[in-house]
Amino acid sequence: MSDFNPSTAVITGGASGIGLALAKRLAGQGAHVIIADLEGPAFERAKALNNITAIACDVSDLAQVEALADAAFEQFGTVDLVLNNAGQGGVHGPMWEVDPDAARAHFDVNFWGIWNGCRAFAPRLIAQETPSAIYNTGSENSWFCAVKQTAAYIAAKHAVLGMTESLRGDLPPHVHAGLIVPGWVFTPLGPERFMQFGMDVEEYVEIILPQIFARRRFVVSHGYNEVRINERMDELSASYSEFALPAKQDAKHDVQLVMAQMRKAAARKT
Repeated sequence: MSDFNPSTAVITGGASGIGLALAKRLAGQGAHVIIADLEGPAFERAKALNNITAIACDVSDLAQVEALADAAFEQFGTVDLVLNNAGQGGVHGPMWEVDPDAARAHFDVNFWGIWNGCRAFAPRLIAQETPSAIYNTGSENSWFCAVKQTAAYIAAKHAVLGMTESLRGDLPPHVHAGLIVPGWVFTPLGPERFMQFGMDVEEYVEIILPQIFARRRFVVSHGYNEVRINERMDELSASYSEFALPAKQDAKHDVQLVMAQMRKAAARKT
């Protein structure tokens, strides 16, 4: 897919961390950027940056995200890039000890906040008929469990992966959907005494921004993630090899193949 050069961008969770670093870099390259975040000191500091408009928004509230999309299109006319980046660190503890209400509240931000961003912006990007991209921020935790006793966070990030992949199939060719897959990056997502050992956020943005401009399906950075991913996939492959029907024999049960055959059969009847 050819490169594109976004001149307008909307970034949720843009007042700090990865979102802020991306906003500064894009604005420094001449793009006009809207960042959306909760009000607070970081939000106030971000309001003073050049080429950046800050809008207060709670992404867990669909009405506020719809208002954000309205404001973006009113200001820019068209939006080239949407980065659904807002998120928070998860509740900790063994899963069976985590307060279900706390887990649901976490999903309201880390999953439904991204869902709301896609719901609000996707129809508008489709209608404008110019090349654009929606990127959702997942995590290395979309592929494996990096930190123990963070079930809500890991489950939400797995869900963001699945939702993004489904979204890709729903969009027309001029609107791209992809997943940003951060590894350990030094951001305010967790305690500084722990997060400080992550990759520098500016170094991280230097790695991922060219991939966003190339509209890659998965935007990656931390090579050791593959080791952890393969640990899961190797066990999965071993189970398939030992117990599953061979692919050729099981083709009659493949949903995509069967649906394609049904569509062909229906087309022949018309």
